[in-house]
Amino acid sequence: MRAMATFMVPGSSNPWQTWLMQPVLTAAQSAVQDAVAHEPVKVLVDRAGLAIALVVADLGIGYGDRVAVLAGPGNNGADGYIAAYYLRKRGVDVTVHPLVGPKSLGAIQSAARAQAAGVPILPWETVRPVDLVIDALFGGGFRGDLPDLAPWDRIGVPVVAVDVPSGLSATTGEAERVFSSAVATVTFHGPKVGHLIGRGPDLCGEVVVADIGLPDVEPEFWLCGDEDAPIPTRDRDAHKWSAGSVLVIGGSAGLDGAATLTAKAALRAGAGAVMVACPPDVEGRIRVPEIMTRAIGAPGSLGSSDLGSLVEMAKRFDVVVIGPGLGSETGDLVPGLLGELTQPVIVDADGLNSLDGPQPLIDRSTPTVITPHAGEFARLIGGAAGYVAAATLATGDLTVLLKGGPTFVMGTEGWAVASGGPELATIGTGDVLAGMVGAFAAAGLSTEVAARSAAFWHGVAGADLAAKRLVTADSLLEQVPITLTRNADHLRGVDTPSVV
Repeated sequence: MRAMATFMVPGSSNPWQTWLMQPVLTAAQSAVQDAVAHEPVKVLVDRAGLAIALVVADLGIGYGDRVAVLAGPGNNGADGYIAAYYLRKRGVDVTVHPLVGPKSLGAIQSAARAQAAGVPILPWETVRPVDLVIDALFGGGFRGDLPDLAPWDRIGVPVVAVDVPSGLSATTGEAERVFSSAVATVTFHGPKVGHLIGRGPDLCGEVVVADIGLPDVEPEFWLCGDEDAPIPTRDRDAHKWSAGSVLVIGGSAGLDGAATLTAKAALRAGAGAVMVACPPDVEGRIRVPEIMTRAIGAPGSLGSSDLGSLVEMAKRFDVVVIGPGLGSETGDLVPGLLGELTQPVIVDADGLNSLDGPQPLIDRSTPTVITPHAGEFARLIGGAAGYVAAATLATGDLTVLLKGGPTFVMGTEGWAVASGGPELATIGTGDVLAGMVGAFAAAGLSTEVAARSAAFWHGVAGADLAAKRLVTADSLLEQVPITLTRNADHLRGVDTPSVV
């Protein structure tokens, strides 16, 4: 068995290490998992209860501290009884308060075991001063409205939730009412979808995943960890063109910064050669010595008449990024490029806004990544944004990188990337991400893996930087190569000093 892994929900300080290909489950998938488990319920509950007790101990609860376990009638309550059993063994002053008596076999057995170890089982109404509450009332399968949980819902102390905070949907992350937000949530085998979306990130606190021996089932999607996000490396005899070349098609009056950020990000993420193709009045404002530029067409913005020149220019490059700062007056340029270009394409920002719908993307038979935020994606598909819609649009050749908290990368596999946080909610950071995706794809990763890896390390770089200063796009550009270099060494098992 794997032991325990921790991830922090978006908006926290966000340590990103997780198990390789950590599954994320809905409530229904968790129910299937329980049904096909080959271990006896008693064994699974014992492991779960121990994991909860260890998390409580890690929060500083020890000998003589007071803990109340609020127990439901099913196996969520069973986990709570066993947590009380182990805390009692550590000298914690722990009591269990059943909302109703135990009903499942696991809960009945666990209640008897806790009581035999000297854990007081007190009536629900018996409220006493405590240092921490364990919410073992309802697990991820709870449906309907919460019953009246007074007076415990006004206790005002830290809460550790079992599986999910009671009242939160493990599938949607939504809740009309919850017992309490948690400082930590202990769940099993893998996080639940509701930990990552909706109100879950605000209610769950630190999510600790314990492996208790449940079997694998097909998950809703996977949670990306560092080992799921390869960082391209260069061959010993690499040169600037073999290291990966990226053409950025973008820039227009007042929006030259977006194309510049994307091009600089591609270089800082490892591309060997980068060029920006832009109108002539924009070219003079992209004054970065290491970025090549090429003026195309007339001043103002690129348009349909520039299609042939751009397609011819693109032949020299491994990957094309379309859209950063492209502007809105481009005619049929973007659909034309999607139809003519034969190498991998990353479509971002105005590249997406130039499309009347997703059909030109679907029609492409070569690898393509789109990088919309929720508003851009909703406009593109004419419906609500979300991971299900992103997975529906994705095909074998089309990867959807839906930016948000978390970011979803949907292709032949579905992934959530939770390494980033609200520090990335500033103008230009999306342009940096587009450049990173382009560089990773140009270096040889498949576009799907490049999108996942770039999104992950973009988030890590943001978190690294936020620990030191306010994040802006230009400061993020400087952090990206530091984060990539340090972690490339880590993933190769090389012990090198950190760069500050």
